[in-house]
Amino acid sequence: PFSRGVRAKAGALSANCSGSPPPIPPRHTPKAAFDIFPHLPYNPPSDMEYAVVETGGKQYTVHPGDILQVEKLAVAPEEALELDKVLLVAKDGNVKIGQPLVEGAKVRAEVVGNGKAPKVIVFKFKPKVRYKRKVGHRQQYTELKVTEIVHGD
Repeated sequence: PFSRGVRAKAGALSANCSGSPPPIPPRHTPKAAFDIFPHLPYNPPSDMEYAVVETGGKQYTVHPGDILQVEKLAVAPEEALELDKVLLVAKDGNVKIGQPLVEGAKVRAEVVGNGKAPKVIVFKFKPKVRYKRKVGHRQQYTELKVTEIVHGD
């Protein structure tokens, strides 16, 4: 507030010298609905049909008509496929959770095609020892279109 050799006049305090820190500006991030209305529980639509399937070591939430990319499968394009590792099935508000799988549940899908993801560059470097390695990698995937979710018993 005061610099050396300069004296302020009595009662001439600037806004920065009021004795309290300046106000913190408000955050400019939008609030989600559950932040604005915390008393409302989150309830997904009850007429939604979905399943959680496992393939390629990953789990996917799928709806009928969805197109998803999974790890490469050994199937030809436009071929029908059944995913039988179904962990959860929901329809009209009724949810079945498997332990670990839902018995009799399947997800039918057709193969849209196979492809490669964008290239990822792996660059290794150690300073002072002239060590550099640059390797590119493109992960292969299979694109599936979910046609039907078959519920278990």
